[in-house]
Amino acid sequence: METLFTPLLILHIAAGAISLISGPMSMFNRKGGRHHRLTGRVFFYAMMLVAVTAVAMAVLPNHHSPFLLIIGVFSAYLVSSGYRVLYLKGLVKGQKPQLLDWVITLTMAVFAAYFIYTGVKSISSSNGIVSVVFGSIALALAVSDIRKYTKAPADKNFWLYDHITRMVAGNIAAFTAFLVVNNTVLPSVVAWLGPTVIGSAVISFFITKYKLKAKRGKTTNEQAIVKTAANK
Repeated sequence: METLFTPLLILHIAAGAISLISGPMSMFNRKGGRHHRLTGRVFFYAMMLVAVTAVAMAVLPNHHSPFLLIIGVFSAYLVSSGYRVLYLKGLVKGQKPQLLDWVITLTMAVFAAYFIYTGVKSISSSNGIVSVVFGSIALALAVSDIRKYTKAPADKNFWLYDHITRMVAGNIAAFTAFLVVNNTVLPSVVAWLGPTVIGSAVISFFITKYKLKAKRGKTTNEQAIVKTAANK
């Protein structure tokens, strides 16, 4: 198994390095632009490779690692659901999710419950706290997916907010893994949860920005309609 672990580790590190570079580039490139789409695809595939290699290493005999399992499964869910939502804009008009969407969501829900369960069993340790926190976040996101699959979202821009949330969260996962592995100063729980706290503020900033932009656009359209009606 050692002969398998080493190439997996090399692939994992290389993909992680690519995701750490391409993720922020995509985040700050103009949304919808060519560079954003290009760096976004690079980030997506790099993170999927990170996730697959992490899960593979986590289940190898003599290398079992709850840390790798959590990062791997959660990362795969975040970037895959964040990518898939771009193809689900029609949910507001009655579009139905595909089987793949249900598989991604329900798989995450099962693992989220597992993370919470194992975390509660060892809640007195930092690992237990981390497991409960990440499991709870993952479960909340999975539940929000199920809601929009079963009931049409009220906001037509839901896909944009979901895309931002999941992809920025994928960046958080990548940076968290890097920080935890290389941390020699911070308390373990800070290294694990610190990026999530900071990243949540980034997510809030971008979503607020685009919601205000949408609101301004709606107000402008309403004013134009009123002006047109008044001139008739």
